[in-house]
Amino acid sequence: MTPGSAQCQFKMATHMARFRTWNRAKSFGIAAYRRYSSGGGYPNVSLSTPLPGIPKPVFATVDGREKYETKVTTLENGLRVASQNKFGQFCTVGVLVNSGSRHEAKFPSGISHFLEKLAFSSTAQYGSKDEILLTLEKHGGICDCQTSRDTTMYAVSAEAKGLDTVVGLLADAILQPRLTDEEIEMTRMAVRFELEDLNMRPDPEPLLTEMIHAAAYRGNTVGLPRFCPMDNVERIDRTLLHAYLRSYYTPERMVLAGVGVEHEQLVFCARKYLLGVRPVWGVGTPSSADQSVAIYTGGIIKTEKDMSDVSLGPTPIPELTHIMIGLESCSFLEDDFIPFAVLNMLMGGGGSFSAGGPGKGMFTRLYLNVLNRHHWMYNATSYHHSYEDSGLLCIHASADPRQVREMVEIITREFIQMGGTPGEMELERAKTQLKSMLMMNLESRPVIFEDVGRQVLATGKRKLPHELCDLISCVTASDIKRVTAKMLRSKPAVAALGDLTELPSYEHIQAALSSKDGRLPRMYRLFR
Repeated sequence: MTPGSAQCQFKMATHMARFRTWNRAKSFGIAAYRRYSSGGGYPNVSLSTPLPGIPKPVFATVDGREKYETKVTTLENGLRVASQNKFGQFCTVGVLVNSGSRHEAKFPSGISHFLEKLAFSSTAQYGSKDEILLTLEKHGGICDCQTSRDTTMYAVSAEAKGLDTVVGLLADAILQPRLTDEEIEMTRMAVRFELEDLNMRPDPEPLLTEMIHAAAYRGNTVGLPRFCPMDNVERIDRTLLHAYLRSYYTPERMVLAGVGVEHEQLVFCARKYLLGVRPVWGVGTPSSADQSVAIYTGGIIKTEKDMSDVSLGPTPIPELTHIMIGLESCSFLEDDFIPFAVLNMLMGGGGSFSAGGPGKGMFTRLYLNVLNRHHWMYNATSYHHSYEDSGLLCIHASADPRQVREMVEIITREFIQMGGTPGEMELERAKTQLKSMLMMNLESRPVIFEDVGRQVLATGKRKLPHELCDLISCVTASDIKRVTAKMLRSKPAVAALGDLTELPSYEHIQAALSSKDGRLPRMYRLFR
């Protein structure tokens, strides 16, 4: 660029214009400073009054809470379609079936376990599981199936624009599975491996949960085994699976739930793929489904097991005996469900080692009264299992086999102390922690999906998080005292695993839970 050229002159003019503008602004700033620095020169304008000459701001508004309420539509065949709007590129869609291990009274136990492993295998439209996964991959999707004691859940998370493909795939996987001999044989191998792994893993919680349910509801509904017993692995075949599916996989026992999708679009897809479709096993009737109600029996199940070699290695876990004691609570359909949830949070607990930090429950009763005072106890944790017709609140504890009797007495005393009036601070802390946990979990799209599906399947509608938080806030100390008194009237359910030489008798545990202080009857021995 040569001096005197047009390009050079233009650049010089631009720089001069910028300099003059800056100089004017500087002069104005100095003048303004001089004007107001003497005090009293500031304009008397309220902060809430708009400034003259400034455009009126436009604020973002919410379209009303109803936009985010769960919408439910029932199709002509009885299938319910439920959706929850949520901003985002991805959605979670799935089908929940009112079917689980509790419904296997007329069948060999383990069918639900088999169906979980067989999910998303070859179907009428897809030749193999790989084809299904490749189809989902095009929409950035993943699939999963989980069974519990009362519900089977098929779910897919994928891009929202692939909704039509996802619902079509779900319908095919649920209603048109091929269940080939090869797939059933592979499932038998997977089930055997899982059963072996269950008995070998260091964490005994899944096994104890199975045992406590079997003790509490002996031989009925939720007391039936969730995992397939080894004796039934060879018995379950395609004919048996079809007979079960015919009874329980009917439209009125299903909910198609979606999160992050438009309700009208989900209903359209449901009509397209799930209305008037004949399943591969034929049409079933609602009357063939088992309608048994859970009957709480109480009782004890003991498994003597050598736990000394559970976790060998450079830092092996010490040999422990595990005890779980439970009492009947209530159904999740009852009003007392919320006070029981608060009580469970108030008891809290966990392992003897914790990294600490906010929200770890270090101020719960099982930490303060048990783990902090008895260094020899490795675990003390409260659990609450609730179903449509019953519930179970239990405490799991672990310690050295020589101190089992003392550990059992500590747990029975904690149950008795639940019947006292809780302190105002610990009750508020438990309620706040429960609300915090609820809201934090419901930030996850798959958790919202499961919450929507389970509530609509059980009640036909959904309570929103703010409604649940209001119910939690309303729980009082007298509510906790009342539900505990009701719970303590039931017979205990006991599960014991490990070296049980020092385990008190069931009658002694029952007597301790009926006493005023929770102490076990004294035993006098001539020889030790």
